Amino acid sequence: MNELLIGIVGKPNVGKSTFFNAATLSSVPVASHPFTTINPNIGVAYVRKKCVCKEFGVKDNPLNSYCIEGNRFIPFKIVDTAGLVPGAWMGRGLGNQFLDKISRANALIQIVDATGATDDHGNIVKPGLFDPLNDILFLEEELARWFFGIIKRDWDRIVTRCETRRELLYNVIYEKLCGLNFSISQIKETVEKIGKERAKFWTEEDLLNFVRALIKRARPMIIVANKAESDYAEENVKRLKDEGYDVIPASSLSEWILRKAADKGLISYIPGDRDFKILKPEDLTKEQKNALNKIRELVLDRWGNTGVQQALNHIVFDILKWIVVYPVKDPDKLTDAHGNVLPHAFLMPPNSSGRDLAEKIHSEIARGMSHLIDVRKKVRRSADYILKDNDVLSIILR
Repeated sequence: MNELLIGIVGKPNVGKSTFFNAATLSSVPVASHPFTTINPNIGVAYVRKKCVCKEFGVKDNPLNSYCIEGNRFIPFKIVDTAGLVPGAWMGRGLGNQFLDKISRANALIQIVDATGATDDHGNIVKPGLFDPLNDILFLEEELARWFFGIIKRDWDRIVTRCETRRELLYNVIYEKLCGLNFSISQIKETVEKIGKERAKFWTEEDLLNFVRALIKRARPMIIVANKAESDYAEENVKRLKDEGYDVIPASSLSEWILRKAADKGLISYIPGDRDFKILKPEDLTKEQKNALNKIRELVLDRWGNTGVQQALNHIVFDILKWIVVYPVKDPDKLTDAHGNVLPHAFLMPPNSSGRDLAEKIHSEIARGMSHLIDVRKKVRRSADYILKDNDVLSIILR
């Protein structure tokens, strides 16, 4: 089963690497000039969800995730690549490298500069001079042109196969794109939207419209309006929302600072919280206290959160509709074979079955699987049972 991968996209210098650092607590290079990120950075981020440990009244000891005060953090992969500049689909900048990597992502988070202080190529300009809406429109076009180029190169062969061998168009396109994480159902339904059954009647505009529709369906994207601590942010966030985009205001730098301070034990802060508590005021300098107060005033009091954890949760749970499932060996003690309580929490795509869960754990378990025990309801479930969010299940082998 494919692992979840979220792509972090956008032009240079809008805070992509800062968002990546805040989401993963990594330290990739960050600087105020284009192409700081040369090679793709792949890291582990976490979604936050209320853990079932409280419901069952147990103290868990997770192995593949972690639990803080009843909040379970479940891992998935994110990739941050080189910033995209106009003409990337033709190979400008580091476009080909960028597009090839994110083309396999399940969904995209586009980072835009909510202050309007970076131009088309990521150069710093006076705040308010650039319209972040242009970033969104240009990225949509770059993605469409890149995928269009992949199909267009072989379009004559595709048409020939459909006409001479009577092959179905969506099957042939799927074969062409199968390495890029598109499903055959996504391609079939998008082909049907064009309304022309035979490929020989498709115009270049039909093909480009097909690609645009396929991307929108298969690569859903949310917008993170970064640098939301700025006075320019509120107006731009409102305008982007008014244009119909799914926008989350965020301050990646604030989240990174809070997570680093929490990691050092200076403050109490759980990613996604509305506030923090200073634990060791004596260990903070005057400058550090002022910085934390600014984060509270300009970000947390204004927006309710830093937006980073909210963006991760939104793309995984609300947009992609993935769920969390807890497999256990002992349905009474909620333990694995070694006595660990609720040891694993897995992210699963929608419509996954019990067999998919078993496969996620190990292929041999999937092969030897008999049925499931629904721990919460104390009933037997078949291997084809469709998983539900927060299921706690024991896999029974033959």
